Parts: sequence; C-alpha cells; structure tokens
Amino acid sequence: MNTMYITHHAGYLHEMGVLHPDNPKRIDAISDQLIMSGIMSYIVSYHSFSRASDKDILRVHTLEYLNYLRSLVPKKGSYCYIDMDTIMNSYTLDAAFYAAGAGLFAIDSVFGKNFNNAFCATRPPGHHACHNRAMGSCFFNNIAIAARYAISKYKLKRLAIIDFDVHHGNGTEEIFADDPSVLMCSFFQHPFYPDTRLIHSQNMCNIPVDAYVDGAFIRDIVNRKWVPAIESFRPELILISAGFDAHREDDMGQLNLHESDYKWITDILVEMSEKYSSSRIVSFLEGGYDMSSLGRSAVLHIRSLAKL
Repeated sequence: MNTMYITHHAGYLHEMGVLHPDNPKRIDAISDQLIMSGIMSYIVSYHSFSRASDKDILRVHTLEYLNYLRSLVPKKGSYCYIDMDTIMNSYTLDAAFYAAGAGLFAIDSVFGKNFNNAFCATRPPGHHACHNRAMGSCFFNNIAIAARYAISKYKLKRLAIIDFDVHHGNGTEEIFADDPSVLMCSFFQHPFYPDTRLIHSQNMCNIPVDAYVDGAFIRDIVNRKWVPAIESFRPELILISAGFDAHREDDMGQLNLHESDYKWITDILVEMSEKYSSSRIVSFLEGGYDMSSLGRSAVLHIRSLAKL
C-alpha cells in the first residue's frame, strides 16, 4: 500500500454557516465514496498527526498576519467575517493549523520512503491565501507551507505545484512568483473569482480559460503546456492543489470537466512523478462543492494515485 489518505476531525469543527458551500459535508462526501468504491482497503488512512508550528506557518506568512488571525478568533457560538467568503468560528484557526500540518506529515512520509504519495482531505483549503491575506475560504496556504517545508528540510532544488481548481490559485502564485525552485502549472476559469491579476514570470504556467470549455480542451492544454514544462523542469516532488469544482455538475463554476478528466490528469502526473520525483506526490483538497461529483472525482483521483 503506497498511498495515504489523510484527514482530521478539526476540519469538521470549522464551519462558516449552514449556507456556505465550503462545509464539513465535503469531507464526508469523499470518505463515503471511498468506502463505497471498495478501495479503502488498498490505501492507508491517517486521522492523527501534529499541527503545523508557528515556524512552519512563518515560512510563508508574515508574523503580523498570523497575529491578526489569532486576534480574530471569536468566542464559541459566534462568527468573525474576514470577508463574505472567509469566515472564522472558534475552531477555524485550529483547523487551519491541522490542515497545514497534514501536508507536512505527508511530506515526511513520502520522503521517508514509507509511501509514494498522499491525498490530504482537510479543511480549510489554502490556494487563495496570500502571504498576508485570507480570502476565498482560505486562511493558510497549505500547499505553499508544504513546499517551503520540503525545500528547507529535504534540500530540494526543484518542485512542481499543479493546480486544477476552477478558481485561480492566486495566493500560491503570489507566494512563488519568480522563485526558481518552484514551477507552478494551472488552468482556471477567467474572468471569475477571485479575478486577480495574473503574474507573468518564467516559473508560472498558469492558463486562464473561458467558461464552458470541456475536458478535451483541458487535456490539450495539459499535453501542450504542462507536460513540456514539467519535463523541462524535472521536479523532485510534485504537489497538487486538487480542486474538483471545474466538474460540469458543480454550480460554483462553468467549466465542463468530468471525473474521468481528473483521473486522466492525475495519471499524467503520476507518470511524471515516476520519471522525475521517485513517485513522490502530495495532493491537497481545494474546491469541489457538489457532493456527488466531488466524491466521485476525488475517488478517481485517489485511485489513480494508488494505481488501482
């Protein structure tokens, strides 16, 4: 068994109101589909690990920002609105520390040669969080924290971040723009939330696409843009911001992907990891708000990671 499934109870305690699309039921949607698919016996599930430390968070975020979040933690039973999409309850910050910690646990596990890859089914997500700003339901940039940890601890010279969420991973892009140790590849619907400026730098292969494009269009982008960039870069580790909200059944976006497209993309990345990164991949849950398509897509993503 070479694939880890990592989640934590703290992600269930963080909630932003009954009408918010990013809610704890998203984790259940994935775990329920994993059980029904019959592949839970072929992967290893972890529910206990350490929180990220302040030192881990501060590799990416500023001390002023961390102290700001701590100052906002509300009393039990109340909410603090950072913006209309990004809301804290009394458990949110603890959940954010555990969501970041999941990535660090996964990094240590794949470099410890116990596992090839991991999927972190944690909340809150992270790819919108900038170095000093929470937004888009994201508080800490989990994938960026994991990347900086891996570079620091394992002396990596090159790692790739792949983002297939329907929304622009603006926080990850801002954090790593012009960083020669990181290649970022993504596609995202444009114009669309967060409608932030695209940063043009040599280490970014981030491609805006029009609404209603389908899986064939995205597969062409992956083959023509991502694959040559990854092959040229030869990453020692691949990290994935796995958002499943570009699915045709997810009302949060207007792209027309099918769960089979997510499997196809993951198959490509697994092949790249076998060539360049000793099969090491760590994937992080980002978006995905239609429960049925989220569960189906995540299961095929994990099935591909596990080569089942």
